[in-house]
Amino acid sequence: MSRRRARRLAAELPTPSLPAPPRCGLCEREVQSTSRHHLVPREEGGRHGPVVDLCQPCHSSVHRFLSNRDLARRYPTVEALRGAEELQTYLHWIRRQKVERIRNRRG
Repeated sequence: MSRRRARRLAAELPTPSLPAPPRCGLCEREVQSTSRHHLVPREEGGRHGPVVDLCQPCHSSVHRFLSNRDLARRYPTVEALRGAEELQTYLHWIRRQKVERIRNRRG
């Protein structure tokens, strides 16, 4: 086989694509890693319930601004969580950021 033909055949082969980076279920940014968030907290009976993958800043902020009781009763879906009044200022800010980690400890 000639080099020219070999190059043409190689160019026609599909190139292996890299897996897409994870995306946060709350802010919807592409991030390096995510963690699993129980939409209904385990302490409120959500051990085997639905989960969503969140980036570290969103996961920390959800638990900073909302109690487990509020999460269970008022925000049992990701759509409800996105609409939470308590998170709107944060979500507006984080969607414009490139940060991967934030510190927002209680107290």
